[in-house]
Formats: sequence, C-alpha cells, structure tokens
Amino acid sequence: MFGLINEELQAIRSRYNSPRRTEILDLEGGLDDIDLIANERSVVLLTENGYLKRMPVSEFEATSRGTRGKAGTRSQGEEAVKLFISCNDHDSLLLFSDRGVVYSVPAYRVPICSRTAKGTPIVQLLPIPREEAITSLVSVSAFDDDVQLLMLTSGGYVKRTRLSAFSNIRSNGLIAISLEEGDDLRWVRLALPGDSVLIGSLKGMTIHFRLSDEELRPLGRTARGVRAMNLREGDRLVSMDVLPAELADRVASSEADDVAADDDEGDEVAASEGPWVLVASASGLGKRVPVDQFRLQKRAGMGLRCMKFRRDGDVLVGLKVLGAGEELLLVSERGVIVRMQADAIPQQSRAATGVRLQRIDTGDRLAEVVLVPPAPEDGDSEGEEAELGGSAALALSDGDTATESIDSPDGEAAD
Repeated sequence: MFGLINEELQAIRSRYNSPRRTEILDLEGGLDDIDLIANERSVVLLTENGYLKRMPVSEFEATSRGTRGKAGTRSQGEEAVKLFISCNDHDSLLLFSDRGVVYSVPAYRVPICSRTAKGTPIVQLLPIPREEAITSLVSVSAFDDDVQLLMLTSGGYVKRTRLSAFSNIRSNGLIAISLEEGDDLRWVRLALPGDSVLIGSLKGMTIHFRLSDEELRPLGRTARGVRAMNLREGDRLVSMDVLPAELADRVASSEADDVAADDDEGDEVAASEGPWVLVASASGLGKRVPVDQFRLQKRAGMGLRCMKFRRDGDVLVGLKVLGAGEELLLVSERGVIVRMQADAIPQQSRAATGVRLQRIDTGDRLAEVVLVPPAPEDGDSEGEEAELGGSAALALSDGDTATESIDSPDGEAAD
C-alpha cells in the first residue's frame, strides 16, 4: 500500500514540477488591525447628546448650490449635530474637551453607520467623565515635530503647542491647556510655523495675524495662552481657521498695493484665482472672499468686518480657507448635510451678504462647514471620483430646484 502511495505521489510530482511561487517569511510583530483596513475617506459626526458615528464620504453626492441636502443623522427631539469633520480611516482622531483635556482614538475604531443611524455613545469608546463635553475634533496622520496644534478658548485665549507633545496620549486623556475659572477650550487646528490664523466672531468680525514668535510663541501643554481678539460687548468667538505660510506672505505683499482700498468697497469684487475664505452664516448664506481682503493685523485687536447680515438675528457660523476645485460639506443642527463644489459659490467682497448655500428648514440653522479631504494616494477611490462630476444629484423632497442668488444691498464694512 505504501509503495502504491509513493508511486502516485512521484507521478504527481513529475507532472506538476513547477517552482514554488509563494514565500513564507518570519516577520516580527505580525499584522495589526490597521493593516487590514482600507484608508478611505470618511466623515465623523458627534451629536449634542454624545453619540459618535463615521460615514463614508461617498454617502453624500455632489449637489447644486441652494439645495436642502440629505439627512446625516436621525433627528430625536432637541438633539443636534455638535461637531463634524472629514478624515481618512487611518488617521488618529484627537478629541478635545471643554476642560482642556485631549483624548485619542483611531478613526477606523469609530463604528461606521448609515446616514440615519443614531451612532455609538462616546463613553463606550473613551473614558470621558460625565461633566466633560467634547468641543473640538482634529484628525492627525502623523505626529510630526514641526507641526503644531493651535488652540483657542471661548474666553479669547490662544496658544500653539508642538503636535509631538501629544504622540502618547493615555487612555484617560492628557492635559492640553490650562484654563481660568469659567473659560473652556473650543477650537483646535493644525498649523506650521509661519502660518497665520483667521478668527471670526458671532457678529461678523474677523482678525488675521501671524503665528510667529513675535506674535504667538510656542508654549507647553500646561500653559494658558495669550489674548487673541478684543471683542465688543455681547460678541463672542465662533470660528477659527489656519492659512498656510505662502498665503500669509501673499496677503502681506498685497497690502502695499491695496493701501488706498479699504472697507468702503461695494459687494462686487474682482475675480480672483484663489485661494478664498468661505464665510457662512446660520441662515445658510455664504460667499467666497479673496484671501487678500483679510489683511494681517496685530494680535488682540478689534478686527475687520467679514460679512454684512441681511436678516436680523443672523450670525456667523464658519470661516474656511479653500482653493479651486475643492468640495464642501454643509451640516445643519438637525443633521441635514449638503455636499457641493466650492467653485459654485460666487466671489464677493467682505461687505456683501452672500448667496444661499443650503436651504434651511424652519427652526433649523447651519451648524458647521468642513472641507472634503483629498483622496488617498493609493488610488482606491478612482471610482468615487468619477461619481462626483455630476451636479444636482440629490432630488429635493418637495420638487424644488436650487435657489437663486440673494442680492446684497450696498453697505459699509466697519473696521
């Protein structure tokens, strides 16, 4: 019997005598979870009641300006969308609380959900005390030493700290900033030395200053920071974005050419090749303003007006620096999300009131504006990019079409 088996095996060996094509390697460490997960583009959403969810960017198709959009979460009573960012699945999510503590979780560990799902309670992912509230989300691909975190509190204090100081965050969090009694951490952004920061207030005022050692030197994790902006009575800070160093240099060089032109200009502005600052209000109005119109100032000043509000009670909700060909996600407090091309938004001056970006339902308001991240370099999203070419991909529930531009009355902007 054994001789027969041996004879058959020898026959098989001679018939299929091809060299081995695979190689068995003894690799140390093995495979991690991240090695088995595609680095796709996603959006992460946090509600007021502390529910966190992740959705693919492909869930939201490009639409015409002024449409209502798709529901990004299920409305439940008074629950509203609090934070909304875009990222890649291999990024680390840094979650900053109002008490100045930072927590970390890989983006792919946030459960992926459908648009109408409620999400996962954040306390199931991180040991966050009940008295703490997450006020800012930042996605980080690498903790480089030359990158810095720029932090801004509701009390108007700003500071920058090296990102490498947050490379090893404990499971129970790490102190990111020291706060005075009654103050809380609200906004955190990534920045590089030489960049500049644009800060906006509720009543439409903005201040633009350099992130230089003369204006804002780097501080340690436990430092409080310095005063960012001088606010009028009843005003408060609502938004912050960072401009790259080359844009700040361009603004500085253009100031000498535009010394005669100031805030007394009309709504119209000469066409610019970009970049621009997207200015958006709670009523769903917005515009693209050439970045040159936001001149560099000294820190702790009163700032310049960036928008004239058409309706009583309207307020500023977002400032975003963007270039040509970029895409935006607009999200309302009730979780209705619109994805649109930034190039579809008209260019206007700082004195204009803007055009309609999103049709807001009664009782709702625009809450956040985020940029769609670029596709990962591995080319996994080629099919998705082809999908984004069409506009008006969303049908409105009542059959309406995109709203036309709202004419802006002439008006002066205040220094």
